[in-house]
Amino acid sequence: MTAAVIGFFWLRGSLPMINGTLTVAGPAQRIDILRDDNGIPHIYAASAADAYFGLGFVHAQDRLWQMETGRRAGAGRLSEVFGTRTVGIDRYLRTLGLMRRAETVESALDPDARALLRAYVAGVNARIRQAASPPAPEFVLFRYRPEDWRPADSAVLVSMMALQLDGNARDELLRNTLTERLGEEKTAALWGEPPPPPQHGAVLPATASDALAAIIPPAPRGLGSNNWVVSGERAANGRPMLANDPHLTLATPGPWYLVHLEAPGLSVAGATLPGVPAVIVGRNDRIAWGVTNTGSDVQDLFAERVVPGTPSSYLTPDGVEAFAEREETITVKDSDPVTQRVRESRHGPIVSDASPLYAADEGEVVALSWSALGEGLRTLQAGFRLAAARDWSDFTHALRDYEGPQQNFVYGDLDGHIGFYAPGRIPIRSSGDGKRPNRGWTGEGDWTGFIPFDDLPHAFDPDEGRIATANARITGPDYPYFLTDDWAESYRVDRIVALLDAQQTLSPDDFSAIQNDALSLFAEEFAPYLEEAEPKSEPARAAIALIRGWDQQMRRDRPEPLIFSAWYRALTRLVYADELGDAFPNAWGFRTKFMRRVLDGEEARWCDDIGTDATESCGTMAEMALEEAIAALTTVFGDEPATWKWGDAHPAVAPNQTLGQIPILSRLVNLAAPLDGGPFTVAQARYRMADSPAAFPDIHGVSLRLLFDLASPDSTRAILPTGQSGNPFSSWYDDMFPKWRDGTTVPLPMTRSAVEAATASRLELEPAAEP
Repeated sequence: MTAAVIGFFWLRGSLPMINGTLTVAGPAQRIDILRDDNGIPHIYAASAADAYFGLGFVHAQDRLWQMETGRRAGAGRLSEVFGTRTVGIDRYLRTLGLMRRAETVESALDPDARALLRAYVAGVNARIRQAASPPAPEFVLFRYRPEDWRPADSAVLVSMMALQLDGNARDELLRNTLTERLGEEKTAALWGEPPPPPQHGAVLPATASDALAAIIPPAPRGLGSNNWVVSGERAANGRPMLANDPHLTLATPGPWYLVHLEAPGLSVAGATLPGVPAVIVGRNDRIAWGVTNTGSDVQDLFAERVVPGTPSSYLTPDGVEAFAEREETITVKDSDPVTQRVRESRHGPIVSDASPLYAADEGEVVALSWSALGEGLRTLQAGFRLAAARDWSDFTHALRDYEGPQQNFVYGDLDGHIGFYAPGRIPIRSSGDGKRPNRGWTGEGDWTGFIPFDDLPHAFDPDEGRIATANARITGPDYPYFLTDDWAESYRVDRIVALLDAQQTLSPDDFSAIQNDALSLFAEEFAPYLEEAEPKSEPARAAIALIRGWDQQMRRDRPEPLIFSAWYRALTRLVYADELGDAFPNAWGFRTKFMRRVLDGEEARWCDDIGTDATESCGTMAEMALEEAIAALTTVFGDEPATWKWGDAHPAVAPNQTLGQIPILSRLVNLAAPLDGGPFTVAQARYRMADSPAAFPDIHGVSLRLLFDLASPDSTRAILPTGQSGNPFSSWYDDMFPKWRDGTTVPLPMTRSAVEAATASRLELEPAAEP
């Protein structure tokens, strides 16, 4: 017991100092860090460099373990800490070479940006070196202290975010597998696309696709965002208002960290990514901006034909070329090192070399082309310039340095202007659309360049006085370049636009109500097919009666969202699991474009179960799905549908990725609570189709809400799903969770008087005397 008490208080020592004075090496002058009751730091410095030093310091105070695991993942060094279970991840990340590329970041930046990055790095290291006790509890668990932070570590975190948001290579593999199984026409139908022109069929055998899919991380469904902006003419306070809520995988801590920086020539507040010296979503004293993921196709797979008997060479349209080769050694905790041979072709790294399951067919290997692996590392520079931008010209100039992941930036300024730009490196292909792997030796699908910045989608001061994006299509039919055909369905953006256009003048409270809107246009579209069912069991008849009176609101205290969601899940399985066989689990999703065509009759053939002699209709399948869904729900929630609650099956789940894996700690550090919303509501709360029939936990959802009213520097409102701190001993670990669940926000003021009025703690960083 004594040891446990001592250990408890020692671990509490990992909490950072937030009051008093610290002497640290690095800043030129004193830095004041004022925190409010929510743990949000307001950093006051005599220069921009010192302000970014302060940002690095507070990031490391509150989120160092998150930063540590992020940089280790990007470097392919997780196994040094976690042992053999992460070797596969390290092999893949070493093959991509993200850290090798990140190590060139300083040479890519101009001198001013380089100086700000170095100041940020110095701030992180000041915290690492200042902490006498462990800087986070996890360092005690794994028994080591962190190495110094480097500029490359910040750069690799940007690449890791791109990897999360750009990851469509898995879809290429799935299309390849299904093309081999179903043919091109039926495969296209699953994506809601018309029959394609005759092509070359599957490029890779399904076994090769499956082996690669086992190592290439998917882009989790539901990653996306909402943002919108209205002009001053449509805002109640006369200046533009802007709202943003990115949707990412829920975790504790979450990806975002709120902050406010003040220095001569710099006044910026908003959301940052710990480890990255940039305000990603924010405002300064002149402009505001927000982002959503564009989703353009920036990854392509190429089958490369190895020269027989010469594994160091491969075929190209111009003859034989040698692979660029290197050897990587992965250090593995409590095990022998692993040696990884890495080869690169003209298309990119040979990712199949990272898979122990991949067996080259006829001497073929697979390369990944990805825009994030190209030349340049100036996205950090774009962040520095964005924070200081004064107008649309400065804003777009900053975005010229932004390389990815491609985002839909919306914009508003004090002069009443609004705009939108979608910067990023988007490939131009010699042929095709990159939806499936190409034959690398033929030249088909080769990248010939990138869409020029001036030709990327953008708008300025549209007549409607508003702009909204939500991962749906952002280009019209006449846009000359291919971005993607895998846009998100337009349910969210359609609902946002409808709510914005329902009144001419909007207030901040109106914006907040839109962010929390739980009406499902998806349910409005598909519920009528359910209402036509004629169920046989009494619970199913009671459920149909509820659905027929439903307003399509996905409220956590109502039964109808649960009934509808369980029915739709069962229906998708009944419609296409029989055709896909063992490929079904990887292909199972909402597939609304496909299901729309099935239920409307255009693709009704899919409703017939190929495993029976009968010919089933879509109406039959809808009724079977209802009976299956109700049977599953009654088993868990009882036989009175009117008493069921969506929130009981649909909690927001935000696990701690490290401590939450320890059974004795999981209940203390993992967060869960019933939640409104669904996969296609503005208040997005997405679940996996492959969960058990009666479980719909929200695992991808709103990772941040920000509301900016440019009429006042003190009007910004924000909320995180968890809290500012990643340390479970901190009161700021999960304090925002109830507010986030209930759709409320906290203030993020910028004037000194408002900040002082809200200050709960004050830390001064004094520069150490030079030796």
